[in-house]
Amino acid sequence: MRRNIPFLLTALSLHASTYQEAGVDIDKGQELVELIKPLVKETVRPGADAEIGGFGGVFDLAKLCYNDPLLVSTTDGVGTKLKIAHDMNKHDTIGIDLVAMCVNDLLAQGAEPLFFLDYYAMGKLSPEEGYEIVSGIATGCKESGCALTGGETAEMPGLYREGEYDLAGFAVGVVEREKLLPKLDQIEEGDVVIGLPSSGLHSNGFSLVRKIINDHNISLEAPPPFESSCPTLGEALLVPTKIYGKQVLPLSRDDKIKAIAHITGGGLVENIPRVLPKTLKVSLDYTSWAVPPVFCWLQEVGDVEKSEMVRTFNLGIGLVLIASRENCQEILNQLDGAKVIGTVDIN
Repeated sequence: MRRNIPFLLTALSLHASTYQEAGVDIDKGQELVELIKPLVKETVRPGADAEIGGFGGVFDLAKLCYNDPLLVSTTDGVGTKLKIAHDMNKHDTIGIDLVAMCVNDLLAQGAEPLFFLDYYAMGKLSPEEGYEIVSGIATGCKESGCALTGGETAEMPGLYREGEYDLAGFAVGVVEREKLLPKLDQIEEGDVVIGLPSSGLHSNGFSLVRKIINDHNISLEAPPPFESSCPTLGEALLVPTKIYGKQVLPLSRDDKIKAIAHITGGGLVENIPRVLPKTLKVSLDYTSWAVPPVFCWLQEVGDVEKSEMVRTFNLGIGLVLIASRENCQEILNQLDGAKVIGTVDIN
């Protein structure tokens, strides 16, 4: 005998529970989608119309002039830098960090960023807060030249505390097969190591940063104890990760660069070897660039050993290029703030 299911569901409950009572507000989710549609539309690029609302984002690779393309994919988050954004209730730049962490990794392969997707999860959705976060993501996409083709907003009460959220990003880029980096067979002893300045801490080492701040009862609302144009320490720590692609990609396409290392967790000592042949190493001159004051302050206040600083933070170098000596001057002329910081040697 078939049951009348709709009637059964109505008749069984004296109090009809709702998804909203469980902590998930579908209407607010839709409100956020409508708020961010104009931001997303601003990231339109050839191959993607940057429309959201479907079940997947579409990219038309045929719209681009590649002969033998390889797709490159990356994924990353922002780490515990998010805790600083939560504590400061400042959410308009953290999305730039999210995009930067992914597209700078694409750059290390010589790839042009095509499209980006985000995952935004929280305990209780605030459309206004979500709008700020996505505005930063859209800014990062525009700075890097990629389309924001989709994302996921997940309201999960009980998993995240109210007022906290998490972010993850996913990016896809493209590179001609013959331009793929690193060019391990071309790197040789005597090549130069060129460093590009970071904008600050970028998005790594924040668990140590927060420990130092908490151990010494330092207020994020206080003026920065180091040289900074920001009014508070929290804002100085939230300066977003620099995006390098539009500066560096033309040189990579012209075969001026043999390898690129994005300096994230592990610092210079762990990231540069990832793009070198096993037979080679780099010798760095740590006096060749000025370490930004924020790192000096963290080392002094936290009593952090130099070896720990080197393997935790970027120390003012956000991207490293490996190039021949003959191309060195041209690279230095074209990239603001670039400096020779070392050489490639036999391991």
